[in-house]
Amino acid sequence: MTASHLDLKPLRPPANVTAAGGRAQVTIDWDPVDGACGYQVYRADRPGGPFDPVDHQGLDVLAVPHPPYCDTTGVPGTEYWYAVATLVAVDAIGPRSEPVSATAAENGPGEIEMTVHADADIGELMRPWRPMIGSEHLSHLLSTDTTGGRPIGRELTAALVAAQDHFGVKSVRAHGILCDDLGVYREIDGEPVHDFTDVDRVYDLVLEFGLRPVVELSFMPRDLAADPARTVFHYQAIISPPKDWDRWAALIRALVTHLVDRYGLAEVREWGFEVWNESNLDVFWSGTPAEFWQLYEVTARAVKDVDPSLPVGGPASAAAGQIDEMLSTIDPATPVDFVSTHTYGSPPLDVRPQLERHGRGGIPVWWTEWGVSPRHFHPVNDSVLSAAFLARGMRSAAGRIDALSYWVVSDHFEELGRPESLLHGGFGLRTVGNLAKPRFWALSMLDRLGEREVRIDQSGDGAGSLVESWAGRDPDGRVTLAVWNGTLDQSKVAGHRPLNRMIRVRFTGLTGAYQLCHHRVDEHHSNIAAKWAQLGNGSAWPTEQQWTQLQSADQLDRIGTDLEVHEDVELFFTLPMPSVSLIELIPR
Repeated sequence: MTASHLDLKPLRPPANVTAAGGRAQVTIDWDPVDGACGYQVYRADRPGGPFDPVDHQGLDVLAVPHPPYCDTTGVPGTEYWYAVATLVAVDAIGPRSEPVSATAAENGPGEIEMTVHADADIGELMRPWRPMIGSEHLSHLLSTDTTGGRPIGRELTAALVAAQDHFGVKSVRAHGILCDDLGVYREIDGEPVHDFTDVDRVYDLVLEFGLRPVVELSFMPRDLAADPARTVFHYQAIISPPKDWDRWAALIRALVTHLVDRYGLAEVREWGFEVWNESNLDVFWSGTPAEFWQLYEVTARAVKDVDPSLPVGGPASAAAGQIDEMLSTIDPATPVDFVSTHTYGSPPLDVRPQLERHGRGGIPVWWTEWGVSPRHFHPVNDSVLSAAFLARGMRSAAGRIDALSYWVVSDHFEELGRPESLLHGGFGLRTVGNLAKPRFWALSMLDRLGEREVRIDQSGDGAGSLVESWAGRDPDGRVTLAVWNGTLDQSKVAGHRPLNRMIRVRFTGLTGAYQLCHHRVDEHHSNIAAKWAQLGNGSAWPTEQQWTQLQSADQLDRIGTDLEVHEDVELFFTLPMPSVSLIELIPR
């Protein structure tokens, strides 16, 4: 038996909930609960409540996948009461724990100590960012238009290549491969006509520069739509169910057959076919939920009609939703080779227990969209805070999520219209003009960690909650440590000096001499927004001279000078909130 979403039994609250105050923060911790997909932290001004979820202004799912949780939204010196509830699904929340109290301090040393045990191998260092990155609809690659005087198609291509070069991305996921701008379907004299010429142009480009597509099967061609007037985005993607289910299935079979014929079955087996996008939001699906489950079943079977080995999945839902609904509604024989969902503003939840209770345990989990904010044109998207957020989410996902796809690779993005200025709060890891934002450098830093993860011990004010770390080692003896300071609280997007921390790091288990390099992303380093603020004088776009200056500044900066060190090493440095550091020890 599998439980439907409506009869899910709530899980008990976590045991051993604690709250500890530090300088400008409170860290809440608890024991994990079997079967939980996440936890909601609540706060009240007095022991009896009322209790409200701690709102870190992520604008989407506020729950987190595991402890600890760092609350920086309160007023230092004020006592608060905290409780934690367990989620069996994103919108199925159990009872709260008994409250515990804590008070954030107004002052204090704000110190953290870490020991990196370079000889303590704990397994492969997992990299959930490598399988996939998000992009604007891929017909954008063919565009010869310009934004800010910059060529759209050429720069989107360059951004995807940069993601591959800097952090090993292998595939790209995007909306709209069935939209009318690529002309895949039309009806002439009432009869269907399929044309995949422009799809070929797009996918040829993607494969040419070494990536593979994740084929999001969306949106509805106009001539096949039951209600073609229902659209979304600046480019008017049609969100309607099909008017003819057999013709929809025939289109999917024809597209997949064509792809296999053109690129080979062995190649297309590596791609993945994802059914639709966020049908649990009215803005993306004008049909009923029942019609979407019909769409999933018809589409998945059409893909498998071409070859049973081709991977197909979904529900590509917003806010980690629909997973229980999908697995309890569709015919159990319907193929689900991976489960995909999305969220913003928090680390991704752990949906594996949901899959297990439906007998689907062990299938891959793909978060095909994830980011710091679901809101277009939000300042946090260009900020250093988003760099620390990205590091936190990737660290959280490592080992439990097969693909965590940052949404998106480039500010050449036109869902709500093309950008009107250089730094406009766009979703991209790179700007128009292909300048790296702080979170691009954060992801590049994480990818420079070693092949094998090594153990870190840490303690102090916010260790493991406000400040996190990740260390690795390569076979040649190179040792790397990434450490970041970043709250989920987006009210602190511009930084908050009381949350700065003094870090003392000791490396043990080293042998011989090393060159020590310290790379940094913070307000003054690897931050193209700060450089543009100096040059721009409020201008929307750079002049040619300013483009040259910005390109010269587009690099991962080092702080201090490189050092020659021997065996056990100790470092002391200030880690601002927000910031990310990468420390490399390279054998001499």
